[in-house]
Amino acid sequence: MTQLRFNDGTDPDDVPEWADQVMATVAREVRRRRKELGMSAQDLADACEELGHPIPRNVIANMESGRRATLPLVEVMVLAKALHTYPICLLYPLGYVEEVQRLPLQYSERTWDAMRWFTGDKPDDLVMEDEMLRNFRAHASHERALLVAIKGEKHERWRAEKAANPTEREEALEAHEEYAERAARAKQRLQNARAFIREDGGTPPRLPPELADVDPPDADTNTNTTEENNL
Repeated sequence: MTQLRFNDGTDPDDVPEWADQVMATVAREVRRRRKELGMSAQDLADACEELGHPIPRNVIANMESGRRATLPLVEVMVLAKALHTYPICLLYPLGYVEEVQRLPLQYSERTWDAMRWFTGDKPDDLVMEDEMLRNFRAHASHERALLVAIKGEKHERWRAEKAANPTEREEALEAHEEYAERAARAKQRLQNARAFIREDGGTPPRLPPELADVDPPDADTNTNTTEENNL
């Protein structure tokens, strides 16, 4: 199958249909990754079965050879796990495929740019920014900053306790105070991000045990920490 035209009206010759290109890219990367891991098609089939979604060896062989007409998303997900990689790396094999076609009737672009579009990291003038996605990204950033600050704060407290002389103790206490200030700012920003998520009707991510005091006492019970949810 070939495409009829690109988005500028030109008529390319012998250009595979976009869906065929996507499948071929995934199939090549599955084969490359499988061989890199020293797995046979049967090994991969066995791994998929162990994951709870069997993909027979002949199906994998037909996919890799281009004889298969469809490739369900669920199989991409299972194949990625069986190959110890991420689904997006099968769709956009960074470093192994220079360009991919993002959508039908469009010219190819750098694989990195296409991947960023797929994950929502690349601005698109024709797409409205998803507020929930933006809030979750901010949440992840503030959570990381708070964890780093807390770790630094603990380390500097330990340094102050173990200081060999007053100068070292003073330096550690100053660093401890700086980390404490960073932690306070990060905590406030994280609380704001969680509040924005709730205001938009969403549920904030679960917090690690060391951040159990971020949510106010009257926060929704479905935002308990990971530790509490695993009890």
